[in-house]
Amino acid sequence: MTILDGKKISNDIKNEIKAEVDKMIANGEKVPHLAAVIVGNDGASLTYVGSKVRACERVGFESTMVRLSNTTSEIELLDKIQELNNNDDIDGFIIQLPLPPQINTQKVLMAVNPDKDVDGFHPMNFGKMALDMSTFIPATPFGILELLDRYGVETKGKHTVVIGRSHIVGRPMSILMGRKGFPGNSTVTLTHSHTKNITQITSQADIIISALGVPNFLKAEMVKDDVIIIDVGITRVPDENSPKGYIITGDVDFENVSKKASYITPVPGGVGPMTIAMLLKNTLLAREYHSFNKK
Repeated sequence: MTILDGKKISNDIKNEIKAEVDKMIANGEKVPHLAAVIVGNDGASLTYVGSKVRACERVGFESTMVRLSNTTSEIELLDKIQELNNNDDIDGFIIQLPLPPQINTQKVLMAVNPDKDVDGFHPMNFGKMALDMSTFIPATPFGILELLDRYGVETKGKHTVVIGRSHIVGRPMSILMGRKGFPGNSTVTLTHSHTKNITQITSQADIIISALGVPNFLKAEMVKDDVIIIDVGITRVPDENSPKGYIITGDVDFENVSKKASYITPVPGGVGPMTIAMLLKNTLLAREYHSFNKK
């Protein structure tokens, strides 16, 4: 069994990005600039954005955190997005979700300039991804592809089962794993809360990508020997023995499923670190795109 070590690979990617940025600085070019917009004081969101800002520092990017109050109106947020769209100094920006209830998330994501949409959530970018066109791939799916690629995990002709159909992970993964090329060319089954006999489906899978958010959902009896497991789930489970009062748990019963798997991602330290690394990669691509278009 091989651990798909997202922590190690994400560090490799950050080092590669830093080398690119060092070259830009040596050539007197502008370094990539990522902005993050956060509305309200959600603890998990603040933590995520904080880690994104630190990652920018590590690779030599400029970063801006735009903090807005919980009472911000939809119009105010849309005005701020327009400001970021028009700011040539900013190469890419993200809107940290979830947003407060008074704001229409779909409307906000639609307002982001697709050329700066480094999260890959804009319908134009999602459509391009579905059509195999060059675009920003959402960071978590991009990270999963990169893990499979760097570990040389064969996907051609394999049966991939995706659990969960979110727009951020499940649905894009189902498209990407079925595309021509590597990683891809697999036969994909997309399962969700209304899927019947899910064990019957998962037990036939060569590759399982679980993005459900239900701790320890996938048990050893639900998978076959030598299965490849990508666990996207990340849930805080209360634990009195932990200093923090909780432990981070994935969708997969790691202890037992890992005994049958040929490859598996741990939680934490698997897909999570890859997401931030690929957000940086998308920002670097945005910088290159903008500088090319200015020539």
